[in-house]
This record gives sequence, structure tokens and C-alpha cells, in this order.
Amino acid sequence: MSAEFPATVVITTRNRRDDLRRAVASAVTQDPRPEVLVLDDGSTDDTSRMIREEFPSVGLERSERSLGLVTQRNRGAKLAKGSIIFSIDDDAIFSTPRVIAQTLGDFDDRRIGAVAIPHIHIRQSEKLHHRAPDHHQAHITGCFVGTAYAIRRDLFLQLDGFRDFFVHQGEEPDFCIRL
Repeated sequence: MSAEFPATVVITTRNRRDDLRRAVASAVTQDPRPEVLVLDDGSTDDTSRMIREEFPSVGLERSERSLGLVTQRNRGAKLAKGSIIFSIDDDAIFSTPRVIAQTLGDFDDRRIGAVAIPHIHIRQSEKLHHRAPDHHQAHITGCFVGTAYAIRRDLFLQLDGFRDFFVHQGEEPDFCIRL
């Protein structure tokens, strides 16, 4: 892992400034503190300005035109400094400030390539998604959703990331099959 950051949180966004604010706030308050990268996919709602002004420690990469969220996730993985990449959608938040610490522990076993992590869809409800049936034990699943996951950066890059012809949705099952 990077000496500076134990992990990198990548958040892709497009025209969801207010939702993004909550997602970034949930990322920067994690313990241990991760590197946080926001990839703005051509927003026209002052998203980038909000990040620069309210979260000056957050890395920001802005595309003038939309490249698609899948392409931006791949781009974020290449830019990440941490060896474990956490990705959350701009309308999701981490369920607690300890999600990164707890999830990093799951990667102690080299056989673990990716982890589906608990998250809250703020546009839907405060319901916790991707919660293991027994929170005291690991739960094995064959796939994760792009809303919230963690993955070994080296594996992600080795497998050439997500296939961007999926544009939005469908990339995760394809990646999990290749993983």
C-alpha cells in the first residue's frame, strides 16, 4: 500500500453536485484517511468549483466533455496512488467512518480480489445495501455493483479495468467473470 494513503476512493460524477457533496464528505471522514479523487465527467452545474472550494484536499480531474462513467472509473484507477481502490457513486455514502478500515482488513488474504461494500443510496432511502447476512463473518458473493466496491488496483489494471463499451451498467458482472 502507498505509504501516504492506505487506499484511494474514486468518485465519478456528472451534474450531481449536491449528492456528490455528501459522497465526498463520507469519504474524507474515513479512518484511516484515504486519497480521494473526484472525476467530473463534463458537469455543467459547477461541480468542479464546489469540490475545489469545499474540499481542497480532494483530487479533481475534470473532462470538458462526457467520456462516460465507466471510462472515468478506469481513468481513476490509473490515477490512484493507493493499492486498494474504493469506488462509490456520487449518490452513495459510506455507511460508517470505519468502512475503509474494515474493508482493508478483508484484503489480508491475497485470494480476495474485490469486496462488495455496504453503502447507502441517498436518492432512494437510508437503507443499507450489500450487507452480509451475518455482520460477524465474511460473505462470499460472485459479483459487486459499481455503486460501492473495493478492489486491488494491480488486478484491476491487469484485467484492463471495465470494458467501456458498456457505457453505464453491465460492466461489473463482466469484470467479475474475468476476475
